[in-house]
Amino acid sequence: MNALPRAAELGLVSCHVCGLACRDTGGDDMACPRCGSALHRRKPDSYMRTWALLIAGFLLYIPANVLPIMRTASLNDIDDNTIISGVVELWVKGSPDLAVIVFTASIVVPMLKFLSLGTLLVSSRRGSDWARPQRAKLYRLVEFIGYWSMLDVFVVALLTALVRFGLLSLVEPLPGVIFFGLTVVLTMLASMSFDPRLIWDGRDSDD
Repeated sequence: MNALPRAAELGLVSCHVCGLACRDTGGDDMACPRCGSALHRRKPDSYMRTWALLIAGFLLYIPANVLPIMRTASLNDIDDNTIISGVVELWVKGSPDLAVIVFTASIVVPMLKFLSLGTLLVSSRRGSDWARPQRAKLYRLVEFIGYWSMLDVFVVALLTALVRFGLLSLVEPLPGVIFFGLTVVLTMLASMSFDPRLIWDGRDSDD
């Protein structure tokens, strides 16, 4: 089966802003005729930027899990909870649904993004033709679930707001929330920096 022609072979380049397919003139100063944005055949320094953001996000993810993210205080008890201890406490105190949501958003989603983006970077850099359509779908999945990663921060904010209605208890966020929020932002920027067209570069598949 003959491979479908690529945009470069047809002399086309797409605009990253408005999506318009433009004629590739071969220059370095090409601009989109519709929105005026600079045109690039590939995002500049995509590998380097994505790796830098991904590694920085992973380094911040460590204190995000080690440091407490929330303090709950009542008349006779003060508890500082990390992400894991918070999940356990939610489960023990009769909120298994919320515990599963927080665990998924705080542990499963970030680790899935680290592993997925790392796989995409390594395989694309090597020019691998392995499972290209599946890797493209994986990238779209990473982009889709990335926006749900802030759910844990929202849960802390919601609990803080709800508990403040009570007179004998208090909930306040702790530094772990900041590190977790920065991790989410950096992983989102990493997925935005990765150019999915790199998946299709290199050797063509014989399929």
